[in-house]
Amino acid sequence: MPNKITKLTPLDLVISIILLLGLIYVAYKIKISLSYNWNWEAIPQYFFRYDPENESWVMNILMQGFMTTIRLSVWATIAATIIGTVMGLCRVSNILFFRLIGTTYVTSIRNLPPLVIIFICYFFVGDQILPALGVDELVRDSNTHTQTIIGVLFAPPSLFTAFLSALITLSLFEGAYITEIVRAGIQSIEKGQWEASAALGFTRGQQMRYIILPQATLRILPPLAGQFISTIKDSAIVSVISIQELTFQGMELMSATYFTFEIWITITVLYLLLTLTCSLGVERLEVYLRKNST
Repeated sequence: MPNKITKLTPLDLVISIILLLGLIYVAYKIKISLSYNWNWEAIPQYFFRYDPENESWVMNILMQGFMTTIRLSVWATIAATIIGTVMGLCRVSNILFFRLIGTTYVTSIRNLPPLVIIFICYFFVGDQILPALGVDELVRDSNTHTQTIIGVLFAPPSLFTAFLSALITLSLFEGAYITEIVRAGIQSIEKGQWEASAALGFTRGQQMRYIILPQATLRILPPLAGQFISTIKDSAIVSVISIQELTFQGMELMSATYFTFEIWITITVLYLLLTLTCSLGVERLEVYLRKNST
């Protein structure tokens, strides 16, 4: 089926003009009623700054938070996908014990407030388990090259434990939703596929590996990619445990400069830049999978 070309209608134009006028009116009321002095010229310096020691431009507070959000979202999505795949398989297992594990995990995580999960992971995992495992000492005693790699891929060594706590929190939280995506994808495969593969003498493990999962993957990928967008948005909540991602850096910068509207509008644009880019990628992925499946 050919893609339908979206045309700009007069109604779309009218709505766009109304929205633009509304934004202008809000900005005017802020300027007049609140006597707020806009200072957009000060914002660019918080993206990059010139380092006289190295004689080069380096990332400043907003760009550092932006990159931390990307790292946290990517690693959390990878870890959550692994957790969700394992738990999704448990949810459709023939073994009652595995089904109970998967159901308990999904029910517990999805019915707990994210803030509770964050504080449990931060104070229990971050303060107790990770130090007991010697993670801090391992990172601190590693060579300079290893610390540089950790800083690029994850976070500075001094903040690695806190970053790992946030990563575990997001992974557990998002993993519960990915579990349901995987379960629904597997259960959406027609019953005849199971019966035909069983008639050929396949064991259940072989059925899952060679017949069911390859077909279910095509149905799982689009919502899984969409879950990555949710992870980007949900990553803002880890700012409550002082993870220096975009929202936390914005709060720090606002308290120091009092550029309230400029800072939060800028952060909104940065989040939209991430999520809208991912949304376009998901749409392209869905179109690609739809063409290849027909």
